[in-house]
Amino acid sequence: MKRSLPVFAALATSLMSSAFTLSLKASELDKKTIITISQPVTVKGTTLPPGQYVLKVPVSSFATDLVYIFNGEGTRLITTVLAIPAYRLSPTGKSEFSFYESPAGQPAALRKWFYPGDNYGIEFQRPRHAVAAESSSAGD
Repeated sequence: MKRSLPVFAALATSLMSSAFTLSLKASELDKKTIITISQPVTVKGTTLPPGQYVLKVPVSSFATDLVYIFNGEGTRLITTVLAIPAYRLSPTGKSEFSFYESPAGQPAALRKWFYPGDNYGIEFQRPRHAVAAESSSAGD
């Protein structure tokens, strides 16, 4: 069983890495990001089925720990997530997402989101079923 765990972890990482495909970058103020996911992803208790979604943060400087998730057209709010700040040493020119490891049969759980060019981002609460290890994916 111990030998199959690294193989399973590598397979799960490769599957989760392909879960997000970044479609385009938009507004700097609200960090509007359009994503397309090819498999279910959970974000703090809400499971997003495969499809297109819009992520935004409030423009107000008082609510930097909130993330709004809308449908693909940005017309219907699906959920509002309370998160905590996350930091990285070196910003990149593309959005980056990382995931908590999830048991087989469970959707990937979003862990962190960094907007292009920022060294600060958003960290989402760990779901109960998630494992401590992290895998990452980056969009263009």
